Amino acid sequence: MLHLNAFLFGCGHHSAAWRHSSSRVEDLGDIGYYEELARTAERGKLDAVFFADGHSVRDPAGAGTWFLEPITALTAMARATSHIGLVTTVSTTFYTPFHAARLLASLDHISGGRAGWNVVTSMFDAEARNHGFTEIPARAERYARAEEFVEVALALWDSWDGDALKLDRDGQYADPDGVHSIDHVGKYFRVDGPLTVPRSPQGRPVLFQAGASGEGRDLAARYAEAIYAVAYDIDSGAGYYADVKSRIHKAGRDGNSVGIMPGLVTYIGSTMTEAHAKKAELDALLPVEQSLRQLGMYVEQDCREWELDAPVPTLPPVEEFTGPHGRYETILRIVAKDKPTVRELLGTLAAGGGHATMIGTPESIADEMEAWVSGGAADGFNLMPPLYPAGLEDFVDQVVPILQSRGLFRHDYAPGTLRDRLTEGGTR
Repeated sequence: MLHLNAFLFGCGHHSAAWRHSSSRVEDLGDIGYYEELARTAERGKLDAVFFADGHSVRDPAGAGTWFLEPITALTAMARATSHIGLVTTVSTTFYTPFHAARLLASLDHISGGRAGWNVVTSMFDAEARNHGFTEIPARAERYARAEEFVEVALALWDSWDGDALKLDRDGQYADPDGVHSIDHVGKYFRVDGPLTVPRSPQGRPVLFQAGASGEGRDLAARYAEAIYAVAYDIDSGAGYYADVKSRIHKAGRDGNSVGIMPGLVTYIGSTMTEAHAKKAELDALLPVEQSLRQLGMYVEQDCREWELDAPVPTLPPVEEFTGPHGRYETILRIVAKDKPTVRELLGTLAAGGGHATMIGTPESIADEMEAWVSGGAADGFNLMPPLYPAGLEDFVDQVVPILQSRGLFRHDYAPGTLRDRLTEGGTR
């Protein structure tokens, strides 16, 4: 059984999606829009919906990437759904462990055991300056803080025993012996505990991680129960998969219990021609100047003078790059593999920023997905539709039935929590 999450992101993962005539750009502040997307994903029996988060405004002229705060939105979506998991990014650089643990435990209670936490360290100086920093801390420091953060959060979630609540009106509300301080004093945090929220249905939310650097992969190997990955093609996916599974085993954990889910952008048509036409329609809406600025952010260069129909200029090796490694390594792989012009690179990056892209019929996309899973490149995928809601509806209505017919995906949800779903795969 492969695993599928839907990555909810504004009007879609194509940067020009908001310009499309069928986009719901006017509804980005309406929780009903996200509730509809969650219900569509639940109709397709997907494992979870996932919200990323950002702490700065990138480009006001473009679509509003960030609008509703994710945990607030997911709490509302928990009331609009019954089975699907609810995963959110929480930054270990900008939050504190007590705050994050309290929010996530509350979401787990409200959803009946469907909460997940994507552990990130954040990336950009503009974000850092909104939280009292002059710049983002160095990678090594961010990951050292992240490791302590996760350890404290885990201790807080365990500070209430499962049977601590007595709710005896003639006696105790809770057994004092079942509620523990954690008395943590570390380099970055001092936290007495216990948590103010009693133990949640899952005990602790499911931990996701999306590390691409060595430090990120090691953090994922030690703590993650599922991993979001960036892989442009099946070969790079297999390389990442083998490396991270090896790190998980070295960390003393069972690698088979940790699912790796690369991002996946799909353009689905009744024919190959129709599928490519859907991509071309969105690419034609792409604002070139804005796209060059975004590319410059990824490669830490001023790209505005690059000749659009000339090959991409030589980029420094990843060892000399000081920014986030995952996206940069993907760009280097695209350039090396496809040798695109600057304009072609912008089109490739427009949807998903270099994640795997599959263009074709429902059958051909199911074939490619199956090849990734059987080829040791993925345990599932984090779906990144280029256009919401149409792209998700296409996948749920056209690709999911094929995966089900091949025995690759559940026909219905099994009872239980998000953690149960990720480890058991549902019912066939």
